[in-house]
Amino acid sequence: MNHEACEQKRQALRRRDNLRRALTYLFLSFWAVVVLFPFYWMVLTSLKSYGAYNSEHVPVFFTTEPTLENYRNAFTAVPLGGYLLNTLIFAAVTTAVMVVVSTLAAYAFARLRFRGKNLLFGLFLSMMMIPTELVVITNFVTITNWDLRNSFAGLILPSITSVFYIYLLKENFEQVPDELYRAAKVDGTSDLKYLWKVMIPICRPTLVTITILKLIECWNSYVWPRLITDDPAYYLVSNGIQEIRENGFGRENIPAMMAAVVVISVPLILLFLAFRNKIMEGVSRGGTKG
Repeated sequence: MNHEACEQKRQALRRRDNLRRALTYLFLSFWAVVVLFPFYWMVLTSLKSYGAYNSEHVPVFFTTEPTLENYRNAFTAVPLGGYLLNTLIFAAVTTAVMVVVSTLAAYAFARLRFRGKNLLFGLFLSMMMIPTELVVITNFVTITNWDLRNSFAGLILPSITSVFYIYLLKENFEQVPDELYRAAKVDGTSDLKYLWKVMIPICRPTLVTITILKLIECWNSYVWPRLITDDPAYYLVSNGIQEIRENGFGRENIPAMMAAVVVISVPLILLFLAFRNKIMEGVSRGGTKG
């Protein structure tokens, strides 16, 4: 009798776990649809002709006559290819310089000993309290005084450092055991060689994460490129979208606009899909302890 009661209890617990798991998957599936629907609608609209889209009095969630004409218009109405190339140059150079600067600064705060280091780092962190609008104004005045408007240097320079990324790397570097550093110094290893051979390989997940996040940040940058450039030769995809609406195929051609947005979004989506495991590893681990 006791055996039958235990078996019934186990079955009840199993049914409860199955129900909880089913409800969890149902909830996650629902939110997945909510999150992915805007992307689906963007792609669907880009595949509809201008006439078919305007003839819809009620939104249609599929199309039986897809067309790629909107994608051709996206590249011919405006120099979208040039905008993509400018954005690629801006994102790649800015990210590369930022990673180097942040890595060196984080290593200095984490491992080097100098007077006033803690006070200096505290003041450095306090910069995160400054509103972004004030920083943009200051950067705009500085870049204008240096006569760097409408140039890649003017676009890149204000973005080559990040207080948050330096802080994140510093915390990761400090998790590496001090014994490794002391042993390296006994062997006569320089600080730069120790950084390159020991710290960077150990903290690679975090470095990969901040690199990808910075690339995404640069690709989506809008306010600063819009302020500092008024020459179409230096437009990025963010302010290029505004150019498409105003001087391309017009504000009313929504399918062509969606096609341009799809083209601009594809590199970021592919980047995330290719490195999603690295991103999750870097965020979850926050560096590797020794």
